[in-house]
Amino acid sequence: MTKQRLPDNAVLIPIDMQQAFDAAPWPPRWNADVDDNGRALLAAWRAGRRPIIHVRHDSVAPGSTLARGAPGNAPRPGFAPEGDEPLVSKSVNAAFIGTDLDLRLRRLGVDTIVLFGISTDMCVSTSVRVGANLGYRVILVEDACDCFDQPDGAGGTIAAPDIHRAHVATLRAEFAEVTTTAEIVSALRPASAA
Repeated sequence: MTKQRLPDNAVLIPIDMQQAFDAAPWPPRWNADVDDNGRALLAAWRAGRRPIIHVRHDSVAPGSTLARGAPGNAPRPGFAPEGDEPLVSKSVNAAFIGTDLDLRLRRLGVDTIVLFGISTDMCVSTSVRVGANLGYRVILVEDACDCFDQPDGAGGTIAAPDIHRAHVATLRAEFAEVTTTAEIVSALRPASAA
């Protein structure tokens, strides 16, 4: 990824980087690097003084570990908004549905959004698809995403890495450019430091 391909006003959107995903009822996650990669993206974005809009899932399901006020609703260490970085609260999978995210992006004159978070196959994938359908250029940072094993409906389980790979492939085919943390950090580095 080159600087020419990443506009100065591209917005970084971390999705659902919340503590609930480390405990029951959620199964173990597979990407041990998701937090480090996500924090690296935030650090590089902030160093470049670029816009960040955080998205948090505030579940309305009774007893949910992601409900507003539940301990699991809190941001993962290093993922809380800083300064005047806005936080968008959603209650469904897509970050654009029932929120003012699209309005915020339009007011910023943004046409490129860079997304990462939990989980690849649910809120990240849905947000990527809706964002692309709304006309944004969407960039998915695949190694800063994570997901869980899922039952296959026939008594078996589909492993999280396989779910991740399949969803990334589908998103790449039609909805997003797919990149890595290292490529984004390199693209944000000043020319004198490259």
